[in-house]
Amino acid sequence: MIRRFLLGAAFAVTAAVTQPLVAPAAYAQEAAAEPELLKGDWSFSGIFGTVDKASAQRGLQIYKEVCSNCHGLYEMSYRNIAALGYSDEQVKNFAAQFQVNDLNDDGAVIQRPAKPSDKFVRPFPNEKAARAANNGAYPPDLALIVKAREGGVNYVYSLLQGYKDAPKDVKLADGQYYNIYFTAGGQKIGMPQPLTDGAVTFEGGAPNDLKSEAHDVATFLAWAAEPEQDARKRLGVRVMLFLIVLTGALYYAKRKIWSDLH
Repeated sequence: MIRRFLLGAAFAVTAAVTQPLVAPAAYAQEAAAEPELLKGDWSFSGIFGTVDKASAQRGLQIYKEVCSNCHGLYEMSYRNIAALGYSDEQVKNFAAQFQVNDLNDDGAVIQRPAKPSDKFVRPFPNEKAARAANNGAYPPDLALIVKAREGGVNYVYSLLQGYKDAPKDVKLADGQYYNIYFTAGGQKIGMPQPLTDGAVTFEGGAPNDLKSEAHDVATFLAWAAEPEQDARKRLGVRVMLFLIVLTGALYYAKRKIWSDLH
């Protein structure tokens, strides 16, 4: 009995000692299997960064011409894009390109041009229709995709550039594609490559190679996830400056008030 207890204790101690040595190695191998995300040069990085509105406008064009065929911006209204530098008339004209359901005076369903107050039109009427059109996959909402994915804007930027030919030992089912950054699905993704060189043509001759397109649409989606980020940063800087001045004033007042006691 004592011998069995001692043997059991010895095995437990051995496992406790070796587990910390084995586990990190396993985690290291798992981490090594995931490619490092591409790092974009983001104008909005840092406390003083601001959204590059020209890039975000090009990203909106990419979303409209490419991404909106499958993905929605469920949390956004057309009027929100005014923050990207569009005039009221431009916002109105942009919204009017889309049709939304409404009711006439008789209560019958009709379609009318969208207004700035309307939400972005969804590409599918419901989830079942979306899955039926995408081989069973459900295209996620892009309004908060940058916040919802680990890696944020760099993940979106990388994913759009991560399509490669599948290795010989990787078998893809019908409707699957190989993307080195889609590790959540074992690098097998149901979305075909949406962007290629020259997929969108911009006014003014802005670069439209794959890297530039990925950067622009990622910038737009980063803005869409947090449209108020520029205003929030400006407010934060003002608050910090106010606190610095207030701290100096309080320190001076403390020195003045207590000077007679020192």
